[in-house]
Amino acid sequence: MKWMAKLMQMFSSSKLIFKMTFRATFAKNLTMSIWLISIPFISAFIGWFTNWIAIKMLFHPKEPKKFLFLTFHGVFPKRQRQFAEKLGKMVSTELISFKEIEEKIINPDNLKTLMPFVETKVDDFLRRKLSDAFPIISMFIGDNTINQLKTIFMAELEIIFPEMIESYMKNMESQLDLEKIVTEKVYGFSSDKMEAILVQIMSKEFKFIEIIGAVLGFLIGLLQIGITLIAK
Repeated sequence: MKWMAKLMQMFSSSKLIFKMTFRATFAKNLTMSIWLISIPFISAFIGWFTNWIAIKMLFHPKEPKKFLFLTFHGVFPKRQRQFAEKLGKMVSTELISFKEIEEKIINPDNLKTLMPFVETKVDDFLRRKLSDAFPIISMFIGDNTINQLKTIFMAELEIIFPEMIESYMKNMESQLDLEKIVTEKVYGFSSDKMEAILVQIMSKEFKFIEIIGAVLGFLIGLLQIGITLIAK
């Protein structure tokens, strides 16, 4: 009977050791599984957070901040002068051209749309203002004479307008330095206003960059899981 008791005791001990080993192994595998599953999500968060920080650093800090041996300064605040100069040059050379404006204004089709208004003013001048200024002259000018004078004036104005506009545009071009005006305006923007303008223009692009960071981080996490499982 003693040997039966010893056998039962040994069996109970083996069963207990098995249970403890199984539980330890299960807990270890469960912890490992949870860790593996969490890797892509952690990587996704790191990818999103890294890109979010990178976007913020485009605008912040607005003033240079020193930390140990490093100086941190937002990209746009730091380069605002260069950005303003580049933008001013681009506007003056590629976006706005006095020559193109002049060509549009003196285009015959565009002048024709202006002529009815000019003709109305000329007719009003000949019929009303001229007679008010010189009542005696109006006594000798009838409708036929007024129409003849109006025809002569309109023909002359069609010749004068393009020459007058060309001269005016050249004078404006010599007096207005568009590059300087745009550069000073942009450079004069506060850092907050510059940030608000760029964020308003590029908000979708910034959001896309953040999402791409999360997606790439998630894919890298999946790759890490694959490498870990293959290595085991």
